[in-house]
Amino acid sequence: MAGFRELLAETRQRIREIEPADAEPRLTDATFVDIRELDEFEQGTIPGAVFIPRGHLESKIEQQVTDKDTPIVLFCASGIRTAFGADTLQQLGYSDVVSMAGGFGRWKNEGRPWITPAVMNPEQRNRYHRHLLLPEVGEAGQQKLLESRVLLLGAGGLGSPAALYLAAAGVGTLGIVDMDVVDESNLQRQILHNMDRVGERKVDSAKKTLTQLNPDVDVVTYDVRFGADNVREIISGYDVVVDGTDNFPTRYLLNDASLLERVPVVHGSIFRFEGQVTVFKPYEGPCYRCLLPEPPPPELAPSCAEAGVLGVLPGIVGSLQALEAIKLLLDLGDPLVGRLLAYDALETSFRTFKVRRDPECPACGDNAPPIVIAEYDDLCLPH
Repeated sequence: MAGFRELLAETRQRIREIEPADAEPRLTDATFVDIRELDEFEQGTIPGAVFIPRGHLESKIEQQVTDKDTPIVLFCASGIRTAFGADTLQQLGYSDVVSMAGGFGRWKNEGRPWITPAVMNPEQRNRYHRHLLLPEVGEAGQQKLLESRVLLLGAGGLGSPAALYLAAAGVGTLGIVDMDVVDESNLQRQILHNMDRVGERKVDSAKKTLTQLNPDVDVVTYDVRFGADNVREIISGYDVVVDGTDNFPTRYLLNDASLLERVPVVHGSIFRFEGQVTVFKPYEGPCYRCLLPEPPPPELAPSCAEAGVLGVLPGIVGSLQALEAIKLLLDLGDPLVGRLLAYDALETSFRTFKVRRDPECPACGDNAPPIVIAEYDDLCLPH
């Protein structure tokens, strides 16, 4: 029987090996796969590398690299594990696999780029375990959520469920804009708050609830009026805005600022037994003005305070907004860009309508004038 050295030599005859100097130019067009153990990975890795421990390589590679014609550069500590790994991947049908000779040790010693990756602690791996089981999320996706920033406009009916699920999912920074106080009439639907918080500032109440739910989350509060004087400063630096507002001036103001700052907006609205959700992704899909160039007359758009709303409805719509925000953060699936999802609670039915960019849109159209941030108090409805 062949010993280890003979087996390694035979394996190297069946694979291709390249030197770190030849691997580095492939950082832009190949998938680098780090197959070392977690404790090795935590001490440093190649930027952009996919981490799959050697013991899980065969079972997880097809989830991480779905196209078997994708160029793959395998590396371990010294190049031995990757020799056997490359041989296995070839048997699985991967057509362009190379093993990096000398592994990460030689790469690092030669002064090539490397990073110390952000990794989760054992408590976080336990908390987000169900996410880690999803190949579309995994550890890299969860780490991205922990590093993400989402701004919620409103800590009310829509903001409550959206904030709770985003915090539970591990979105690292949640900003909340609201200048109202908790009222007893809010509690029928605004589940961030409770009877003990009546009279308290909503942002303070929201922060208490969210930090108790997940201490990983940094809750940044804005107990201010959201207006032309601060809108760009507030939304700048956030990855996604979840819009839970209930008035047209704020929606138009947010639309203009999001176009300037290139921040996508997950829009939600509710009325009696109906809700709507869509995603405005600047210059890739329609904006709010493409959907609604002018506000409807007041009699056609009464507020929830006037017309009422079923308490559970904002829970459904706000949860959908949280889902769309996570899809944007992780580049998952097909977000509601260019589509308006309408929900009828009485029929328990969903309908999707296509919404296209308007080339004549005054905000994002081809010949639109420069956007000027201004107040839209003339659009205020008598709510």
